[in-house]
Amino acid sequence: MSGNIKSETHKGITTIEFFHPQSNSLPAKILHDLAVAIKHAGEDPDTIVIILRSAGEKAFCAGASFEELIAIKNEKEGAVFFSGFAHVINAMRLCPKFIIGRIHGRCVGGGVGLVASVDYAIATEAAEVRLSELAIGIGPFVVGPAVERKIGISAFSQLAIDAAHWRNADWARRKGLFAELHATVEEMDDAIHRLTHTLSLSNPDAMAEMKKIFWKGTEHWDHLLTDRAKVSGRLVLSEATSHAISKFKS
Repeated sequence: MSGNIKSETHKGITTIEFFHPQSNSLPAKILHDLAVAIKHAGEDPDTIVIILRSAGEKAFCAGASFEELIAIKNEKEGAVFFSGFAHVINAMRLCPKFIIGRIHGRCVGGGVGLVASVDYAIATEAAEVRLSELAIGIGPFVVGPAVERKIGISAFSQLAIDAAHWRNADWARRKGLFAELHATVEEMDDAIHRLTHTLSLSNPDAMAEMKKIFWKGTEHWDHLLTDRAKVSGRLVLSEATSHAISKFKS
């Protein structure tokens, strides 16, 4: 039940795929390995562009692992767990290569944070998004800066407040979370192949400089996201959160 991360490079394109049998949820080990894989690809001279995807045909990402959330016993453990999301987002932010997201299904909580942190998200029309954190007694504190940066404070607040409501792919595209929508998985993959092939022939130095511009103003996120992880780590210990997580799990 541990899941895995797979990474392979072909003609300048590195594909990083994460998998977990529980709807591609994100336990601490997956978060750690994902951050390491992104950092490695960013430093690899053979990598020009990165594709981030998840395995399977259903959910893109179910967010934080409920089993690990329930197992958190104190604020320190909570901060460490939620810092896993901070490390992944910061790895994506600091990576000098463009990261293209392949979004084939529903994205929940931390999964929305991943989508918001890629540089260009290509999705199917079946993809939906939901920030479910408030519904389990916490909030989207760690992923919030990434989501707000991509779609603005108004749309972010809509997602964060109405935590039980799914937004469809068209909503996500109109708000800027998705760059492209395609009717089928095959059309999505064709679009990803076209774009990544074009980028693989582009100037890596130019793209690295562009990425610095795209992420301007986030230089303080190393500290910000760690502080946000501490907030989530404290709130997850509440009785209301424990009850809500147990209810969701059942």
